[in-house]
Amino acid sequence: MPSSFNYELVIKEHHLDSYQHVNNATYLSLYEEARWEVCTQRGFGYKHFHSTGKGPVILAVDLKFLKELSLRETITITFEILSYEKNLFKLKQQILKSDGRVASEAIFTGAFFDMKARKIIPPSEEWLKVLY
Repeated sequence: MPSSFNYELVIKEHHLDSYQHVNNATYLSLYEEARWEVCTQRGFGYKHFHSTGKGPVILAVDLKFLKELSLRETITITFEILSYEKNLFKLKQQILKSDGRVASEAIFTGAFFDMKARKIIPPSEEWLKVLY
């Protein structure tokens, strides 16, 4: 039942640090870019979050670095919902190298958030459609 999604991009010069590899903080940015793409393609993008005042927030991440990424390498970022219980969701994302090997894996814990009340709330029906 959980949905999956793939997002492809090319590692470019601005992704590299002074050691000529993708810095750990950049991995988080790449994962976030893929999450925004999922939400936007499923009709629940940035404008929708701000017009409703409600949207997802990340509460925790367990991030692993397994293989180095190379300049101009085409990568695929996967998105898979693992669970949604007690207003918290678990999301697994992986960055796959061009040869299919896993370069990085992250498990995110998140929730649906009311920006005005500044608290976690039960997910809307629209948000559940993004997840599933």
